[in-house]
Amino acid sequence: MAAGMGSRYGGLKQIDPVGRCGEAILDYSVFDAKRAGFETVVFIIKHEIEEAFKSTIGARLAPHMEVRYAYQQLEKLPAGYSVPEGRTKPWGTSHAILSAEDVIDAPFAVINADDYYGPEAFQVIYDYLSTHEDGGVYEYSMVGYLLKNTVTENGYVSRGVCVTNAEGYLDSVTERTRIETCPEGIRFSEDGGESWTPISGESVVSMNLWGFGPSFVKEIGARFPAFLDKALAENPLKAEFYLPSVVSALIEEGKARVKVLHSTDRWHGVTYQEDKPLVVAAIGEKTDAGLYPSPLWG
Repeated sequence: MAAGMGSRYGGLKQIDPVGRCGEAILDYSVFDAKRAGFETVVFIIKHEIEEAFKSTIGARLAPHMEVRYAYQQLEKLPAGYSVPEGRTKPWGTSHAILSAEDVIDAPFAVINADDYYGPEAFQVIYDYLSTHEDGGVYEYSMVGYLLKNTVTENGYVSRGVCVTNAEGYLDSVTERTRIETCPEGIRFSEDGGESWTPISGESVVSMNLWGFGPSFVKEIGARFPAFLDKALAENPLKAEFYLPSVVSALIEEGKARVKVLHSTDRWHGVTYQEDKPLVVAAIGEKTDAGLYPSPLWG
């Protein structure tokens, strides 16, 4: 998912270089996915960034992976619906996946373009997708991280906070859109910072590294009109169709179960410009340790 405009970052962080030879975070994610076994990458972008994206990321990766594109545009809506006047905010992560319905034809993993997940995460989710198929119950998966390993010191982040059962399957995931560090630890707000609730750093959170069958795309499409009906009535300018909300609904209905996989790799990301030097340093250390070649794509 690479359609974001980087409002908090102040630029197109999807293509901003962090590697020594101009590589972006997304280059390292695709590199890790390729060596885990994935063969095709679908970039979900906007037409507004198409030229810049294809001339950098796309051009570098095309010789090494099958590359497909999908476009998340506000006006991509079911028949009978239109974009509310004044709406500029994307419709959310579920809408991003729905935008790629014409180019998804196999089990697939979902990632954010501006997050570094590490090679272990891609390997465990590839192995799961390769050995589990949708049956009477959809067999989905996600890679969970400890919240304390995914926050930034430079502002707030959004995370899906997960609850699992004794067998390691997801019971529920709740999207928290404003999580930040504070002197007492980590906290979240549901009202724009008017009030705060502490949250444990040991909480398992989703970083939007999910594994799905093609059935998930169909489920999103079937549920999108109901979301729009509610959103257009209650919050037409800002409501978002979150991926975790669809997952939670499918679990509650007994239609799907989601295995929570785990990675010991530390997450890195660039939510803010102040995060970039930390990511550059982390990638440099991994390159020096031999985890990645330089240049990455030879």
